[in-house]
Amino acid sequence: MKAYLSVFRIRFISLLQYRAAALAGIFTQVFFALVLILVMREFFFSSPQQEQPLTLGQTVTYIWLGQAMLGMMPWNGDGEIVDMIRNGDVAYELCRPLGVYEHWYCRLVALRTAPTLLRCLPIFTLAAVLPGDLSLNMPPSAAAVGAWFLATFGALLLGCAISNIISISTLWTLAGEGVQRIIPAAVIFCSGSIVPLAFFPDWAQPVLRFLPFAGLVDVPNQFFIGSMPPERVLPMLMGQLVWTAVLVAAGYTLLAIATKRTVIQGG
Repeated sequence: MKAYLSVFRIRFISLLQYRAAALAGIFTQVFFALVLILVMREFFFSSPQQEQPLTLGQTVTYIWLGQAMLGMMPWNGDGEIVDMIRNGDVAYELCRPLGVYEHWYCRLVALRTAPTLLRCLPIFTLAAVLPGDLSLNMPPSAAAVGAWFLATFGALLLGCAISNIISISTLWTLAGEGVQRIIPAAVIFCSGSIVPLAFFPDWAQPVLRFLPFAGLVDVPNQFFIGSMPPERVLPMLMGQLVWTAVLVAAGYTLLAIATKRTVIQGG
């Protein structure tokens, strides 16, 4: 365990050095948040008589949360690991006196947390001081804050399991681009990253909420905006952990099979 904590710490500290990238990410995410908010405002104002599943304030806060925590989303695998697989340097990874899956998973936890910490605090601060209905609203209670933190932790574990599968998939393909295109599309559509799941058709919501992607964005955000009571945090966290266990088991299986058939060019 000490070795894996060292892997996380070294990777985390190294990622904190990318301040220029963090500034660029803050600007980009604030811009897209404002665009999404303006679109949703027009949606609300164009149908004032129709009852919506979320209020405008809740929807705006949901959007800010999605952009502030965007770095935790499993858009891709670990870029360095993917490059190692492509150029053959993964042989060194296979020779380390560490579990390959655990090593890569610890790297991913650092990859998802360090950039997010650099970006989320400035975005939260800016969103909180914006005027009118552009502003981020605070959670309704301290219990809601605690539930959000627990659900966010569950989302981190779940997202890293998905990202590890993306990295491992490179061992199975010539270029590794296919899975890195399919999974992000599914994440964007099914997690609530662009449109809150509450606005999807009633027939689609049970399926979307059953899939693991809802645990990445929609579940934590609902606790923050108050659309889900804090008392439901344990069942929701259990769902996130179950999906994490399923995806981790799938990752272990894929990695074990792939390492038995992997041929390093030139050796």
